[in-house]
Amino acid sequence: MATSVNISVVIITHNEEKNIARCIASVQTIADEIVVVDSFSTDRTEEICKEKGVKFIQHAFEGHIQQKNYAITQATYPHILSLDADEELSETLTQSIQYIKQHWEADGYYFNRLTNYCGSWIKHGGWYPDKKLRLWDSRKGCWTGVNPHDQYTLIAGSTQQYLKGDLLHYSYNSISQHLQQVDYFTTIACEQAFAQGIKANPFMLVYKLLYRFVKGYIFQLGFLDGFAGWCIAVISAYASFIKYAKLYLKQRNATS
Repeated sequence: MATSVNISVVIITHNEEKNIARCIASVQTIADEIVVVDSFSTDRTEEICKEKGVKFIQHAFEGHIQQKNYAITQATYPHILSLDADEELSETLTQSIQYIKQHWEADGYYFNRLTNYCGSWIKHGGWYPDKKLRLWDSRKGCWTGVNPHDQYTLIAGSTQQYLKGDLLHYSYNSISQHLQQVDYFTTIACEQAFAQGIKANPFMLVYKLLYRFVKGYIFQLGFLDGFAGWCIAVISAYASFIKYAKLYLKQRNATS
């Protein structure tokens, strides 16, 4: 049975002065509350958030999954729209959520995410459609996954529906920024893999690099995104190599 609900929009931040105002502005018409949980930014993130009148909370960062689960506990309403600071709602997605607010039926709602890479919208290479479950009744699930790759998981028996419209994701402004993020994420992924007992070897390093490139650029049609698609395929392959290279060295050092 459909019912009307209030929605808390929850965003986690760290040094997001370039993105946060756009993100907040995109949810103004659907949010009954906007909660920003910040891990002690050193730029203008806090100033911008307070200018926008959101509920601003600072909390030490212990991991993407942990931070997002904590952020949910700071929301007033159980129905949550969870966004990253570098995301915004498209007009069509905004309209879909406005309708769902008055006709809430499922436990969770998912939609596609469209990514902007260095000024180009990416439609291939495994980057689209990038289905995201981001609107849900927080009493029916929690954030899970392996850092830094978080995902929201609903309890068994929960219902999901698809919403029209894209979540717009402004990922990287430059190749340098992409490479910096690769270093950051592969270090986290390496630590997680090591803790889980995953083993790496020289053959795996080469295999993962080649497989990731061929999969993204050829089989997932990354070449159709032009130069941006080429850059994504190469850097994604490099990231796979770096993750397992870091893991291999960590294992070797642990046994020496």
